[in-house]
Amino acid sequence: MFKKIYIEITNSCNFHCSFCFTTSQPPRFMPVKDFHTIVRKIKPFTSYIYLHVLGEPFLHPHIEDILNVAEQEGMNVNITTNGSLLNNQKELLLNHSIRQLNISLHDAEENIPSTNWESFFENIFNIAMEISAKTYVNLRLWNIDNLVSGKFNSLCKEKIAEKFQLSPDELTQPEKGNSIKLANHIFLQQSPKFQWPTENGEPLFENKSCYALRDHIAILAGGEVVPCCLDAGGSLKLGNIFTEELSDILMCERATKMKQGFRQHKITEPFCKTCGFSVAL
Repeated sequence: MFKKIYIEITNSCNFHCSFCFTTSQPPRFMPVKDFHTIVRKIKPFTSYIYLHVLGEPFLHPHIEDILNVAEQEGMNVNITTNGSLLNNQKELLLNHSIRQLNISLHDAEENIPSTNWESFFENIFNIAMEISAKTYVNLRLWNIDNLVSGKFNSLCKEKIAEKFQLSPDELTQPEKGNSIKLANHIFLQQSPKFQWPTENGEPLFENKSCYALRDHIAILAGGEVVPCCLDAGGSLKLGNIFTEELSDILMCERATKMKQGFRQHKITEPFCKTCGFSVAL
């Protein structure tokens, strides 16, 4: 069993972030029937799905049908979003069973005019409070090591402190780790910018372990099964969920070598050496 499986219902986004992976895959919106096929095939392997790899899930024209399928099949749904479309989707959020909503606040810095930052934050925080009775909400600020983002981050934390009646110091205490509770079911997650793996990138590691194929896998919008949620370009394709059974895909030679390698803290794929994520040895 996997802790979670990522399903990319679309690789299209209405934001253009400099730090995000640029895919060569054609823009896709997964048909609802294909999503249903995937969910049925992965049910023996997990009950938790994340509707994200690349793309903005709330751009999908049939997002409500997708949520209906997930609920019908008994899946716990987690969604990662840039937050820009939440105001239009508030009723959807309130009327459906969404276990967790991750809102990437840092995306707004490059995509929303600075004159609108304050109103953007206020809107996000209000929605977070409305849905938190039944949904966990993570407000993500994943650029805290970027000096250029100082003004944006300061304003963001100032508004969070005001909204949730906290002192600014409570949002910067190292002993609380990278996740700070703001209210019941609402958290602020802070992290440095992340380096996406690329086929031609500079190696960052020679030895490491990873959650890929152990904790999770990902399925791209075209049905390609990849070892982890960071292989947005399908560099490590293991098979296709629409033409093969997942059990067979997971037992292929490439997947087997990767799993064995990570157990021994060895990297079998050059692509993985360029990834900024690692599990402590």
